[in-house]
Amino acid sequence: MPQHVVVLTGAGISADSGVETYRDSGGLWEGHRFEEVATPEGWAADRALVWRFYQLRRAQMATVEPNAAHVALVRLAEGLEARGGSLTLVTQNVDDLHQRAGSEVLAMHGQLCQLKCEVCGAVVVDREHLKVDEFVTCGGCGHGPLRPNVVWFSEVPHYLDEIERAVSMATTFVAIGTSGAVYPAAAYLSYARAAGKKTIVQGLAEPDNLDPRDEFLAGRASEVVPSLVDRLLAP
Repeated sequence: MPQHVVVLTGAGISADSGVETYRDSGGLWEGHRFEEVATPEGWAADRALVWRFYQLRRAQMATVEPNAAHVALVRLAEGLEARGGSLTLVTQNVDDLHQRAGSEVLAMHGQLCQLKCEVCGAVVVDREHLKVDEFVTCGGCGHGPLRPNVVWFSEVPHYLDEIERAVSMATTFVAIGTSGAVYPAAAYLSYARAAGKKTIVQGLAEPDNLDPRDEFLAGRASEVVPSLVDRLLAP
């Protein structure tokens, strides 16, 4: 029977590439309340501050590379497809490490490498303005400000219908490097579990939504995920 696997990744997989996480004591919220830099209200109140905050994050992306876990998930997709199965890869991360490794991914919280026009809604992949201190105007409509195309607190994540459909059809659900505390992403594990899917969870520590029925794999994603992929692809 073909395997249909859904993998949800969180900050833990990117941390192994050196990407700072919000939960680090010296992480990206340092010096700022999240209301200031990760809400529509914060953007409306001080666009220059929010722009600089995300410019620093965007610049950091140029200093990191996909790790062994990202690469292993590419191999998983190829192996499942060769056997008539499929992988749906969903990420809460806004970096582009999965894409650079070669994966197709549903980025439910948006992407740092994209900007979105507040007026016409155009989304552009932007690598040109990494060093621009001031926010820029849409080249399409000519007057709309471009904001980071990331999902801020109180905004609705992307691809929710596609993700729920994939989880409902999956044979296995895997959560990698997630805190289990951010919804709606954290609900997918319990949804899969309740539907009788095999559920596997990887992390440095047990996430908030772990259940005794889940298989928990402790350790770093870059060390654990390649062997997990070997097991999922075993004859």
